[in-house]
Amino acid sequence: MDRPNLERLVKLNGVWLSRKDVLHGVSKYDVSRMNIRITTDCGEVITARNSRNSASARSLRNSKYKKVCKKCRLSEERIQRFVSKNFHENITFVEPAAKTSAPKKVGKKDTARPVPVPPAFTQSAAVQSATVPSAVPSAVPSATVPSTAAQSVTVPSAVQPAVQISNQTAKSALNQNAAVNASGNQNMESNSESKPSKKSFSPSQLSRLESLLVSDDEFDLEKTDMDFAKLESVLVARRKQELCDMYENSREHMLAKLERDISAFLISKGFTEIKSSILIPEEYIIRMGIDRDEELSKQIFRTDDNMCLRPMLAPVLYNYLARFDKILPDPVKIFEIGPCYRKESDGSSHLEEFTMVNFCQMGEGSTRENLVKLLDEFLTYLGIDYRIEGDECMVYGATVDVMHGDMELSSAVVGPVPMDIDWGVSKPWIGAGFGLERLLKARHKFKNIKRGSRSEFYYNGIYTKL
Repeated sequence: MDRPNLERLVKLNGVWLSRKDVLHGVSKYDVSRMNIRITTDCGEVITARNSRNSASARSLRNSKYKKVCKKCRLSEERIQRFVSKNFHENITFVEPAAKTSAPKKVGKKDTARPVPVPPAFTQSAAVQSATVPSAVPSAVPSATVPSTAAQSVTVPSAVQPAVQISNQTAKSALNQNAAVNASGNQNMESNSESKPSKKSFSPSQLSRLESLLVSDDEFDLEKTDMDFAKLESVLVARRKQELCDMYENSREHMLAKLERDISAFLISKGFTEIKSSILIPEEYIIRMGIDRDEELSKQIFRTDDNMCLRPMLAPVLYNYLARFDKILPDPVKIFEIGPCYRKESDGSSHLEEFTMVNFCQMGEGSTRENLVKLLDEFLTYLGIDYRIEGDECMVYGATVDVMHGDMELSSAVVGPVPMDIDWGVSKPWIGAGFGLERLLKARHKFKNIKRGSRSEFYYNGIYTKL
């Protein structure tokens, strides 16, 4: 029969055996990916590895207690359950309710709407309605011909003039209608000639013009009547002048300046800046809940079997929180700004090399209200419009998403979360991470995130191959 792991042993027995063989009651326990955190009835907190072969599991399966904790006040039933070692008795497991995320609000997009189609209006119908004036009789009374009458029928003279007049009037109406149609066609031709012809560009020309355009330009490539050479010349001249103005006045790269501005803001709010290695052990990624068979694992750049380029800043921040908590006064507030790497899909809002800022606070004041307040102060300081939404992610579960239009700027979190146990963190915390290139894209209304990234082609949003 399989040996139960530590979680099952605690669940079946409801007790904990200390290293000194003192039997405690278990008031609650939390399970993460690798560990279990147990709170005893007397208030002691123990973290142990949740496995079948750990020393704690072996102790619960095989050892005998020497004494019972007086503060826990264990009942005789719980003691006897531990003594009997009946680990495989059927019990009812209560699964936690599945988390449901709030529906993600998406900004309004241009969507195709059904357009009512007018009834068919054919040319023949138009001609029919226009060729017969109301004053002209539509028909001539026909003569009644008896069966014995001759084969030739003589039309009374009184009727013949009416027939001739009717035919002449119809012919006149047809001629007038033809003249009207011809005149209308001429008018349509003259109107089409009077409108400026829209210029069409080849794919390579369109790509070149789009790279030269910036958000302040007012050119509409779908409506402009300027040819490619003229439009390219105008845009190149503008970009050269803007680069000269930057060189003359600031010489600051917008990404580097944003890093400095964010650092100054967070330090003013009491956060301590840290710098950590870009290379991290892959074990950190697994501890964040991303195994090799997970979809997110495919986005990681691995340098060898044990190391990888960091896809996020959170693992090292976790380590700092656990270590600083033993040294620094409560609350602990830290942040880091630095490059991260992911094998992202192509798109106007994704990069494989991007810059993150991640700030977190642990301990006193780590509430959702304070997190939202800090997010508001941060984005107001940067001059970026936003809205808050609820969502859920694989790593942290429920999140507080910060949106700018349809683009996600951040997934902020209110801890604790189950994985805290694996990092030695036991206090409430709040944290948020932002991609700096996305902040620049939102602030400067870039259509493509590459304009604000580390790049050899763009400087402060301006294409440099001029």
